[in-house]
Amino acid sequence: MPESMQQRINKMYAGDRLVAIGFIIGLWLAVGLVYFSVRHLVEDSGIALALVIAAFLIVGYNTASLIAMITHYGHDKDWIYGIDIRHLDEQRGNK
Repeated sequence: MPESMQQRINKMYAGDRLVAIGFIIGLWLAVGLVYFSVRHLVEDSGIALALVIAAFLIVGYNTASLIAMITHYGHDKDWIYGIDIRHLDEQRGNK
């Protein structure tokens, strides 16, 4: 039994949401790893503070942008993914 359009949309949205969450986790882990790898090299407390602030700005803005993207996709998922699914079906010949 073929999946309904809404099931396909929900499946694509769930996949995109999962990838975005993975990117967020990966970003936090990567920035944390870099911070803990170089913090012993920084002797000046002012530079250490700038390093921490910069790290939080990077991960904070990127996290906020991915959350905003997923929220937007959630609100407009029928339109966004509906177009993708129709194009995929046309390419496969499943009109």
